[in-house]
Amino acid sequence: MSVDYDVDEAVATITLNRPDAMNSLTAAMKDSLLATLREAAADDAVRAVLLTGAGRAFCAGQDLREHAGNLERGLGLAGTVRGHYNPIVRTITSMDKPVVAGVNGVAAGAGASLAFACDFRIASDKAKFAMAFAGIGLAPDSGASWTLQRLAGPARARELLLLGDTVDAARALEIGLVTRVVPDADMPAAALELARRLAQGPTRAYAATRRALDFAAANTLSDTLELEADLQDACAATADHAAATKAFLNREKPSFEGR
Repeated sequence: MSVDYDVDEAVATITLNRPDAMNSLTAAMKDSLLATLREAAADDAVRAVLLTGAGRAFCAGQDLREHAGNLERGLGLAGTVRGHYNPIVRTITSMDKPVVAGVNGVAAGAGASLAFACDFRIASDKAKFAMAFAGIGLAPDSGASWTLQRLAGPARARELLLLGDTVDAARALEIGLVTRVVPDADMPAAALELARRLAQGPTRAYAATRRALDFAAANTLSDTLELEADLQDACAATADHAAATKAFLNREKPSFEGR
């Protein structure tokens, strides 16, 4: 299979598994990725998601051999942006649980965009990022024009998207593209450790926090204050909040159940 799916200790691990092609995305692979993301989003037993790649690449983006065949047949992009990439990114960013990208190597084009759509990016020191769209005469997709400037700032996003220069792991950390850089051999364990930590946290509060941040990015302070009040009322009614408050008063470490 080109996408592997495994659930353990409330973490759904989704692995892009086409290492011979640097995990580049065919139509079938994108269908499978979207299905597994939706499965993780809908599974109440899953409280965090880890997205990573097999082999030496995280994801090299669109499979250009398949794309070239579509161009020869006059199909253009064959509807893949609206039919595949947009639903994939919407699912990553809208699910009510945090998503960690374990970036094990090259992340290019849409592959980099997928990593940027996640809440956290734990990168191998061998990871590299390339916004490869302009290099093949295309505009950014998969949310890169939205996520990249929020991570690195508008000026840096313009530079990365227009010039398409490769950014190594150290530089990616410096300009805010990744959360943390670890030695290559340690990356899988580090990414999984973070995902497991999140899976043991207050899942409903995490979902509310994600929603608040996304709303605040495009709305007024007044409207954001109103949404915060609504979200806080909802969180205050959760079992996790009640249990954590009691644990705090008893000077105990809270234990969250995600409800």
